[in-house]
Amino acid sequence: MRRQGLLSAAALAALAMAACSPAEESDAVTDAGQTDAEQTAESTVPEAGATLNAAIQAEEESLEWLEEVEGERALDFARAMNERSLERLQSDPRYQQLYDGALEILQSQDRIPYVGVRGGELWNFWRDADNTHGLWRKTTQDSYATDSPQWEVVLDLDALAEEEGFNWVWRGADCLGPDYTRCMITLSDGGSDAAVRREWDMETRSFVEDGFTIEETKGSTAWIDGDTLLIATALNPDEVTTSGYPFVVKRWERGTPIEDAEIVISGAQSNVGVWPARFEDADGTAYMMAVQAESFFESVYWYLPDGAAGEPVRMPLPRKSSPQALFNGQVVFSLEQDWTPVEGGETYPSGAILSFDMAEFAETGELPAVNTVFVPNARQSIGSVSRTADHLLMVINDNVVGGLEAFTFEDGAWTSQTIETPENASVSIVTADDQSDLAYVNVEGFLTPETLYRVTPDLTLDAAKSAPSWFDTEGLVVEQREAQSTDGTMIPYFIVRAEDADEAGPTLLYAYGGFQVSLNPNYSGTTGRLWLENGGTYVLANIRGGGEFGPQWHQAGLRTNRQRIYDDLIAVSEALIADGVTTSDQLAVEGGSNGGLLTGVMYTQRPDLFGAVISQVPLLDMLRFHLLLAGASWQDEYGFPDENEDERAFLRSISPLHNVATGGDYPPLFLLTSTKDDRVHPGHARKMAYLLDALGEDVLYYENMEGGHSAAANLEETANRLALEYTFLMQELMED
Repeated sequence: MRRQGLLSAAALAALAMAACSPAEESDAVTDAGQTDAEQTAESTVPEAGATLNAAIQAEEESLEWLEEVEGERALDFARAMNERSLERLQSDPRYQQLYDGALEILQSQDRIPYVGVRGGELWNFWRDADNTHGLWRKTTQDSYATDSPQWEVVLDLDALAEEEGFNWVWRGADCLGPDYTRCMITLSDGGSDAAVRREWDMETRSFVEDGFTIEETKGSTAWIDGDTLLIATALNPDEVTTSGYPFVVKRWERGTPIEDAEIVISGAQSNVGVWPARFEDADGTAYMMAVQAESFFESVYWYLPDGAAGEPVRMPLPRKSSPQALFNGQVVFSLEQDWTPVEGGETYPSGAILSFDMAEFAETGELPAVNTVFVPNARQSIGSVSRTADHLLMVINDNVVGGLEAFTFEDGAWTSQTIETPENASVSIVTADDQSDLAYVNVEGFLTPETLYRVTPDLTLDAAKSAPSWFDTEGLVVEQREAQSTDGTMIPYFIVRAEDADEAGPTLLYAYGGFQVSLNPNYSGTTGRLWLENGGTYVLANIRGGGEFGPQWHQAGLRTNRQRIYDDLIAVSEALIADGVTTSDQLAVEGGSNGGLLTGVMYTQRPDLFGAVISQVPLLDMLRFHLLLAGASWQDEYGFPDENEDERAFLRSISPLHNVATGGDYPPLFLLTSTKDDRVHPGHARKMAYLLDALGEDVLYYENMEGGHSAAANLEETANRLALEYTFLMQELMED
């Protein structure tokens, strides 16, 4: 269904010629309520849109004014599009029902209060209907084990937001052990990645007057001791990378101006960023480190001796590796590349978990003996890794299904014991106490609500908390299937639907496909209630680009090989249609961020496969992504459009903004973004919406004026976003 654009044909033609803005049109109004310009040019809307589209495809037309985040013209466009989209979706009687259903789940007091362990106490951050911004609170282990734990509120973020006049969004707290009386609390205004950091006194329950305070910035801190911090800030423009992150780490002593903080280590402006870190063993031994991310996937790791007062020492780790924990003196790390540390010696495969003696390295500066912790097979990958005082806990996913192992290190060797977990479920480590044997893991499946288990000292799971069932699962089944991609690779995917479904039905397909992010079976009360209970089918695709089968599954789709990722999702879509699960008119695809690019590519490459497309906080202009906000940091994933002609040509070939065909037969598209998103620039979605609106395509657009990259700063806005999306899907897939 074509919908009239927000701008007149005359305005579009003027824009295409870079002559004037819509505000400069004639305001003479005829009896019919149209301007003279609109009447004169009304019949040329497709031509004007085509002119604009051709200019964009030829890379001659600039829509950079839509990249002005707070620019009035850009915001006016966003508001106008919002108004039209909300009028259509919120007027649908189903919207309110969906909103109420989502909000009940999001604000429920019956949700599991997930915790972190600090000083033997259990800490939780909680938001509900009465606490929009949230409560930072704690309880005891004994109280938490009851049905109604007694919580002690440490910080009321709603009260703080009202008192200070900021839309505070919680970003976490870093507290210094072993007494945990001093913390650095991170707060974001409106949900952006940039945040303020303020020192908190746990004894007085207040921010420390004249304490460590860092103004809004993308950065981080790490405690050296009670009077000294390692800091990385983006406050000085000369110390900021092209990705917008700091590349200088400094040592800041209490009572001195932040401007006088001493430089400990400096990277380069071309790096993604440099950040401080603290690794601490169960006996209290701590090592200060710095991570110099030369690219998104390659880092140099530095040991900072003598409380970061000595000369940095480069750690003997390969660039594609990730330190995971310090356990029993061993620094444990994962490999994202094959590694031969000693010429002619053993080669360790990508995906392996290894370790070496940290104290020995700190003393000699040389690589100690390398120990193998675990090597996954071709269908396995490593999930979360954490440690207690006695065990290194590791989630090992086998064909996208979770398992749990407990490792110990004795007499120079690693041994492990399997911890029995429920079958065919996802497992994740929620928290583990490095000072005791206390740990909690979460287990869930598509139809099985989350259960929080305590790992007992004898390595069994004891159920501690269970989430309620938010939708009726009777008659629903989960299947895991595979589709053959263009190059023959088999791509697994999960289908959740009615067991007795004997004909094609409305289907929502979700995927991500990037940055080694794995998608595992998960319980979503909102998806179940808002979609499955209304007769929808849900599909989760484990396409390449993710980490479901280790680093190689991700690396198969990097840069100019990225079409493999898109071919994978096309193969899954075609299989769903060929197998009678759905039809092209009843199939929708949804994704966010990198997944928003994925769905944008589906929209332009295979519009015939889909009846609707949802693209959340997306990348869509792949010739300028590296110039916007954190985009430069993703060039290792997508390619370097200004440095490599082949990569630029490939990015041009997939860039959704540059591949919309005039007069194309496209499915309805719903674009969602956030003004406050300082990771993926809202200009991506704005420009796509502007172009499609100019061409008269069926496009809805919603820009949340708060919310950051999650596009929601509070639970009400999250419920609103969900209700808008599912109303859109029902309108497009469930109506005759």
